[in-house]
This record gives sequence, structure tokens and C-alpha cells, in this order.
Amino acid sequence: MTTDLALTWPVVLAVLCGAALHAGWNALVKSSGDKPLDTALVHLMGALVAVPLLLIVGLPGPAGLPYIAASLVIHIGYYIALAGAYQHGDLGLTYPIMRGFAPLLVALGSGSLLGESPSPAAWAGVIGITTGVALVGLAKPGEALHHRKALMFAFANAGIIAVYTVVDGLGVRAEVAAGGSALRYVMLLFVLDGIAYPLLVWLRRGPEGRAHILAYARQRWPLAAVGGSASIGSYAIALWAMTRAPVASVAALRETSVLFAAVLGTVLLKEAFGLQRAIGTAVIVAGVMALRLG
Repeated sequence: MTTDLALTWPVVLAVLCGAALHAGWNALVKSSGDKPLDTALVHLMGALVAVPLLLIVGLPGPAGLPYIAASLVIHIGYYIALAGAYQHGDLGLTYPIMRGFAPLLVALGSGSLLGESPSPAAWAGVIGITTGVALVGLAKPGEALHHRKALMFAFANAGIIAVYTVVDGLGVRAEVAAGGSALRYVMLLFVLDGIAYPLLVWLRRGPEGRAHILAYARQRWPLAAVGGSASIGSYAIALWAMTRAPVASVAALRETSVLFAAVLGTVLLKEAFGLQRAIGTAVIVAGVMALRLG
């Protein structure tokens, strides 16, 4: 682990706030009757929120642009898999798998791709968070096996999340190293990203489907604007943190959002929460502490 990168308590607290925001907009998508459309609407509204912010902070420099282009392509796959996972399974099942296994993959590749070698304590934290997330997400293993499509989408998305995490981690560091800022990188990413997936959803639906999109958007846009803003805030915090701390540690810490998702799923969506999920929560907290010590 490079000496100039450290997971300090201010960074930890910021990423935890970002995790709560991330869980919030995912719960919003899960609560909808049309998950692909709601996913698209959240990110379209996020793009509209990002436009004035981008005009204020300015465009990123050329150093970060190739990474933004790559991230846009990867994120389309992410949104497709995300909507598919929520279409076939509970938030409490799919969200922990998607978010929990990604940081383990990031940590495995961080040495060769990022030049960062997690310390033993940091490895313990990553593994602890991954294990805790699995306990929370697979509270009913027998039931989970009956949702094979949901599991397929969730595990595929874990790999996608790991890839875009590394790409954006490298991209935001390149932007900052060239004299730019993480905020510029994030705002341009969200402006462009908020066009691609909504356009894909629009093109895949016929005339009746597009009429439904417009009617749905008129009713749902205020909530979608809140969700889009939460999505921007969550990822902006994460990428800023990656300029201050090792990417693998930030990626793992960000996935404590599963705790917030489990609570939201229980309170708002009436999903079950039992002893195993409580144990998983304790394991995740222990993992967070190990990350901080690492």
C-alpha cells in the first residue's frame, strides 16, 4: 500500500455517508413497478442535476477522458444487469451479492492493476465485509437457489462493478494528477451516463411503451430526481475517497451500503430480516474496523 494513501476517519465517515445514499436510490428502483424504466429515469434526472454543476466546476482535462469513455460503456452493462437482478429477486438478496463480492475482486486485482498491495489487516477487512455481505444477502440459502436468474445477474454485476471501480479509480487519479478535480470527472461522467441507458430503454420499447415512459416520468420524476442526486453524491464521495485512500479499501468500505439496503428493504419493502443477517451485520462492522486499522 502506497504511503501517501491512507484510510483516515474523515474518509471512512464520508464513504459511509455515500453508502447510505447508494442504498437509498437502489431501494427507490426496487420499489417501482418498472425497474428498467425507473433505473433509466433516476439516471436521466441525475444527468439533469449534473449539468448545472458541470457548468460551475468545468470540464475535466484530457487525462481523464479515456477513462470516462471506457466507464460509460461498462456502466451500460451495469444498469442492464442491475435492472435484471431487481426484476427477478429481492433487494435484500441481489443488492448484497452485487455490492459485496465486487470489492474482493478489486482487491485481488489491485496489486497488478493499481500498484497497491493491501496490508494483512486490510485484507481481513475486505474478506470480512465480503463474508458479512454474503451472510446478509443469503440469509435464506435454500430460497436464494430458487432465484437463479437473480443470482446470475447479481454475480455478473459484481464483476462489472469491480471493472468500473478500477477504471474510474484510475481515471479520477489521472484527472487529479493533471491538476483537475474529482468533481469534474464525476459530473461529466454522470451527464453522459445519464443519456446512454435511458436512450437504450427508449429504443427498446415500441410506441405504446414510449407513451408509458412519458406518463410514468410525469408521475415519478420528483422521486427520480432525489434518487439521481443521491447517486451523484454517492459516487462523487467514493471517487474523491479513491484519491485519498487505496481503491480496494474504499471499494470495500462503500459496500457497507448493504447494511442500509437491508434496513430499507425491511422497513419500506417488508423484506425479512433475521438472525443470520444480524450476524452478517456484525461481521461487516468488524471488517470496517479492520480496514481502518489496515
